Amino acid sequence: MFDPVLLRSFVAVVDCGNFTRAAERLHLTQSTVSQQIRRLEDAVACQLLDRDQRRVVATAEGERLLAYARRILALHEEAADVLINQQSDGVLRLGVPEDFAAERLMPLLSAFVVAYPRVRLEVTSGLGPELQRQYRGGEFDVLLVKQMGDSDDCVASWPEPLYWVDSLSTPALGRDPLPLVAFPVGGLYRNDMLHHLERAGWRWRIGYSSASLASVCSAVAAGLGISLLPERVLQPGHRILGPESGLPAVHGVRLALYGRSGLGAAGQSLLDELLALCSGNPH
Repeated sequence: MFDPVLLRSFVAVVDCGNFTRAAERLHLTQSTVSQQIRRLEDAVACQLLDRDQRRVVATAEGERLLAYARRILALHEEAADVLINQQSDGVLRLGVPEDFAAERLMPLLSAFVVAYPRVRLEVTSGLGPELQRQYRGGEFDVLLVKQMGDSDDCVASWPEPLYWVDSLSTPALGRDPLPLVAFPVGGLYRNDMLHHLERAGWRWRIGYSSASLASVCSAVAAGLGISLLPERVLQPGHRILGPESGLPAVHGVRLALYGRSGLGAAGQSLLDELLALCSGNPH
């Protein structure tokens, strides 16, 4: 095991070219630096410095060690920075629906990390069922999620109206079977879409499937199929299909907010900000 204290003295002597300036850089005496270099040379059983010239230089063996010494010292400083200098007030883990991650949430999260710089905020976006499973398993402290109906333990919930959406330029409605653009198996929008079409007797096929909200929205706009989407993610290339389309009415889902007890000041602040945002009264 190389002693980083000895390596630091070795690097300083090579960089400075003599023991006196190296000692000044390290705030040590010249004799202490000389002793440390001798200890390092004894440890590796070879001479690392050529002291016979006016400027002290590394020997061939010293040059080989020098690159490793710099890397070892850099890793040592990096570890100290992570584990000592950047100690935080804890980790706060937040789960959010994908369509909230980029649209409405970023300004709130940006303000939060500025207000609580010592809290390490970890945000995960995904589909509702998986987020719920992770929250129930203790993987999140705060959760904002789409779900069917209310839960007794949620802080608050709000209706999330859904609309049948088609392409404005290349409509998919009227094709048989009806092409659908859907999230992967397990997504709430997908389940609602297939359930209502099955009950109404529609012939359908999955024309495009993606876990990315942006991809789903783009596929609908391109005419790859219709989909079931919340109003706030609609784009200029979309067209809402009303009752005249013959498509079954959909009641939508609910947006629910969860928070564990004992969150602390930062966690409670984040919960309050999310509550205000979803209620339409952002702070």
